[in-house]
Amino acid sequence: MDAFQGFLKFILNQKTVIGYSFMALLTVGGERLFSLVAFKCPCGTENVIYGLAFLFAPAWVLLILGFFLNNRSWRLFTGCCVNPRKIFPRGHNRRFFSVLGQIILSSLVAPVMWLSVALLNGTFYECAMSGTQSPRLLDLICKGKPEECWKELYKVSCGKTSMTPTDNEELKLSLQAQSQILGWFLICSASFFSLLTTCYARCRSKVSYLQLSFWKTYAQKEKEQLENTFVDYAKKLSERNLKCFLENKRPDVFPMPTFAAWEAASELHSFHQNRQHYSTLHRVVEDGLDLRPEDEETTMMLMGTAQNVQLTHHH
Repeated sequence: MDAFQGFLKFILNQKTVIGYSFMALLTVGGERLFSLVAFKCPCGTENVIYGLAFLFAPAWVLLILGFFLNNRSWRLFTGCCVNPRKIFPRGHNRRFFSVLGQIILSSLVAPVMWLSVALLNGTFYECAMSGTQSPRLLDLICKGKPEECWKELYKVSCGKTSMTPTDNEELKLSLQAQSQILGWFLICSASFFSLLTTCYARCRSKVSYLQLSFWKTYAQKEKEQLENTFVDYAKKLSERNLKCFLENKRPDVFPMPTFAAWEAASELHSFHQNRQHYSTLHRVVEDGLDLRPEDEETTMMLMGTAQNVQLTHHH
């Protein structure tokens, strides 16, 4: 039993690595599936567009999904049209760009993985480059090759050129080698950039290594407790409302946070050394609602908006 608990703890501690590994496996599997089933190079004038579409379109979709599935994206942008100060609070204008940068970097992981795997495979790049009409690229690709290479490069992927099978295969291997070089360059660049950003963030950290570890643990536990408590409270409130409706009686008072409290607890968190709050919820609980004049105005505006929505539904 102790061995199983130790293994489970190890898995939980390494969930980030396991998650990225699982993402990498999905990326490799998806790329192979696209290459074998869906991808058919037309071997014509559409080679460039077709190859680039298969190379970059899935990466773009993965980037959009990364934004959609990142909770910080919605925490950052929810209500920003009604209250622009939520993303540009006074005295903390750079915080928006800092958080947005973190969201973009985390969303770029899957697209970079896709591009790396696709370039290492070389199929999409080979198709795209074989359709180029650029004199510079043609000179680079066909240098030292038979003269037919300049006129029939778009047929290389299909093996339908008038060149010998050996020359055709050498040309394909040359294009695949270029693709793999670009793939490894992308992997090395992304790894180095990730190291630089991590080192920069740690160098500018306002807390020590142990306190940062505690902060991460607290944030994870608070998130788990918050989700469980939401489910519990929503269940109790729905049961109370349903019971009062069926029994046709007035409901008992059910304690809930005020509208202003919900707004305050939904803000992005900024750490201050003189006030060691490890989350926005922690700050709201300990300090209460200390609204500035612009925040009070915003709260009234949002409450008025909510009342207008209710009146619209009523009519």
